[in-house]
Amino acid sequence: MRVLTAQQMRDIECDAITSGRHSGLDLMERAGAGVVERVLARWPDLAVVPHRAVVLCGPGNNGGDGYVIARLLSERGWEVDVHGMGRVETMPPDAAESRRRWEAIGPVAPLDSVAGEGADLIVDAIFGTGLSRGFAPLDQVGALFHGLFADGFWGHGQEVAPHVVAVDIPSGLDADSGKVLWVDAQWCGDVAAHLTVTFHQPKLGHVLADGPFYCGALEVVDIGLADRSCGVPLARLPDPMQAEPNLGKGHGAHKFDHGHALVVTGGMGRTGAARLAARAALRVGAGLVTLAAPGPAIMECAAQITSLMLRRCDGAEGLTETLGDRRMRAICLGPGLGTGAETRALVHAALRVGADVGRGLSVVLDADALSCFAGAEAEVMPELRSCAVITPHGGEFARLFPDLAERLVARVKTGPAFSKLDATVAAAQRAGCVVVLKGPDTVIASPDGRTCIHAAAYDRAAPWLATAGSGDVLAGIITGLLARGLDPFWAAQAGVYLHVEAARLFGLGLIAEDLPDLLPEVLRRILHGEHGKTAP
Repeated sequence: MRVLTAQQMRDIECDAITSGRHSGLDLMERAGAGVVERVLARWPDLAVVPHRAVVLCGPGNNGGDGYVIARLLSERGWEVDVHGMGRVETMPPDAAESRRRWEAIGPVAPLDSVAGEGADLIVDAIFGTGLSRGFAPLDQVGALFHGLFADGFWGHGQEVAPHVVAVDIPSGLDADSGKVLWVDAQWCGDVAAHLTVTFHQPKLGHVLADGPFYCGALEVVDIGLADRSCGVPLARLPDPMQAEPNLGKGHGAHKFDHGHALVVTGGMGRTGAARLAARAALRVGAGLVTLAAPGPAIMECAAQITSLMLRRCDGAEGLTETLGDRRMRAICLGPGLGTGAETRALVHAALRVGADVGRGLSVVLDADALSCFAGAEAEVMPELRSCAVITPHGGEFARLFPDLAERLVARVKTGPAFSKLDATVAAAQRAGCVVVLKGPDTVIASPDGRTCIHAAAYDRAAPWLATAGSGDVLAGIITGLLARGLDPFWAAQAGVYLHVEAARLFGLGLIAEDLPDLLPEVLRRILHGEHGKTAP
């Protein structure tokens, strides 16, 4: 599955029409029929007896889809009220024809006369993925949606009558970034849906930023467009792990053949985050994982670990000496280290060793190993290019890439807006390494141009990951996969995927300590084709 920009979708549709494979009106009819089918499948009670629908149609092709929906519901015996924008003479030809077909059945009232009382279904076909400027709903439309969702729908999964379906994307949401487009100091955030039905493939705005929040549930309808080669892929397991999750384990190899990972801990009282990362690296299959701890923290670590190895490592000089063991393939720095000069020195030491191409050491930088360079990002950027994977959350990203972060959080009035994908790609190019920008909409980008998105949303939602230490576990999983020999981009993608799978397997009540010990069951399910199931 890939996600498209609005322009990519337009190009695919244009190619299908100009080639003669489809007409625009045919695609519009299929889209409208697909929306009706998915609405009735989601809410079967609406298919039993005729109901009342209010269909809101814009002046473009999204509105054309709405007129098809209105006509099909009317043919099923529904009472349908249609409210539209614009005049038929100014509409695109296919949308104009769709409106005329509806007008042979019923009238089109002005959009600002809408009222939702007594409706069982409201269809938002006002503006779709082509919207490029802020849309402030007419007072009556804004009041309608505000009244529907003001009583606690947002963020709680609750549905109130009437049901709301958005055609392609909720009106006012930028299809390329998932951001709401503002109008002056006002925004159209009240236009949300219980269900969004889109066509051919999801769009970036469905999975990034606020997109999942406003879309409700997401359904994708096939309207007969064949081209699925473009767009950004959604994160998945790399092919080697799909074929053999154990990556060769069980064939008589030695533990060092499966990789030796090193995780550097903080001082006494701050070793827990590194221990989480180290256990995750071991559970994901690294043959050997060593904790490198400063002298005062040795006893604290020794009292907490069994399967992990432990080695004293004091400062940058001690780390350089430790990395003299050439069997070490990957190192994780950051969890619990603190943000002082000592951490910066440790990072520089690790990156210097990683810069030796013949050495084959990958460096994962997370948490404090990123934050310690706030205001001094130029100091570390040249060294990242050789061997690193960095895994910032939004705050850490802002400390390393303040200009990109500022653009990312800015309110926008026009689209396509600067997106999390844009920010991550730019950061990967600047740093010259793989960047994993974490969140429910995690984006992974490599400086060679490869990108993917892991949206922990809709049927892959894992809100339980919002718990202290879960990011440390992710850093450890990626470190373990690098130690086992995966390419950095694939290790990052697989790590994010496995991280979410483990959280979904556990469900409510998850804490970070649970995650590493869930990985064997996740891998077993992958081996037997049973992965993707949530907790009961």
